[in-house]
Amino acid sequence: MRIFVCVKQVPDTSGVVAVNPDGTLNRASMQTIINPDDLIAMEQALVLKDNTGCQVTAVTMGPPPAEGMLRELLAMGADDAILISAREFGGSDTFATSQIISAAINHVGYSDEDMIFCGRQAIDGDTAQVGPQIAEKLGLPQISYAAEIVKEGNEVTVKRMLEDGYMKIKVQTPCLITCISDQDSKARYMTLNGINHCYEKPYLVLDFEALKDEPLIELDKIGLKGSPTNIFKSFTPPQKGVGTMLEGADKNTAETLANILLEKHVI
Repeated sequence: MRIFVCVKQVPDTSGVVAVNPDGTLNRASMQTIINPDDLIAMEQALVLKDNTGCQVTAVTMGPPPAEGMLRELLAMGADDAILISAREFGGSDTFATSQIISAAINHVGYSDEDMIFCGRQAIDGDTAQVGPQIAEKLGLPQISYAAEIVKEGNEVTVKRMLEDGYMKIKVQTPCLITCISDQDSKARYMTLNGINHCYEKPYLVLDFEALKDEPLIELDKIGLKGSPTNIFKSFTPPQKGVGTMLEGADKNTAETLANILLEKHVI
């Protein structure tokens, strides 16, 4: 059994967000992290690996520097990694990205016992579209918002989170599952042994030449020019002014606050 875990390198939104003059994100000048939901998807896969001994493969589409992220996942416990990287793929929207990743997984090959894990959504887009679109492209059943995953034979039981509770769903492999992070979710750390051996593990790079003949790819609908949708504009929200702190709980403090609110026509 093999679990493909789709991951994405995203800008660290806790730091400075850089925007180009044309409104696109200047990703090269921003710090990056592994998308949080994708980390939980990897953790779910590694838990199943601990219990079943299955193979875990990290998959990402991005520029060559994304290798660093994949090496981190190999150090965490993934068995091998696949980087899908080509200039022709740059600027792809979710529709284009999903068909490229689907083509890569189809190119490598998957069996009736295999599964694909994705994070619920990426923090740089928040669309939650790529996972379901991959399932649609490959013709696989899918379950979203997974918090717990248990596999017995070819049957998978998933605890799917809802706004006011959860439901349990059973599905047959092969299938695709998107995982959700919450306050109780926590991915494991890289191990010292994993760091020492992460460069010894199999690492496959798939470029445009390797995938251009895959039937799942529509060559006129990939990359920035071919994507059906694109980002019109990105911008950094203006910073709010420094607040005023009033100390004390007496009448004078209350009167001061009331006068400030009156001046601003709040009251």
